[in-house]
Amino acid sequence: MSSLLMLIPVALMLGLLGLGAFLWALKSGQFDDLDGAAHRILFDDDDDMVTPRQSAQTPPESPNSPSSGPSGPISPSSGPSGPVGSAGGPT
Repeated sequence: MSSLLMLIPVALMLGLLGLGAFLWALKSGQFDDLDGAAHRILFDDDDDMVTPRQSAQTPPESPNSPSSGPSGPISPSSGPSGPVGSAGGPT
């Protein structure tokens, strides 16, 4: 019986603490836009990563042009040390 005298106030305090945290979240706007994140993943925002097309007046670079270097252009996925995440060992 004496343990109930301690457990009931502790339970009430925890309940009030949870209610206070919920009201704070409501007041600070945590629940304002519930659908925004779900819709945002559907849109492609990689448009800025695409390079603009070359105009019709500019001829495309040939593979033997000096600007591409001796071994050709380096792609973003593989640098001078190989693909990202490789340990440098044999594949």
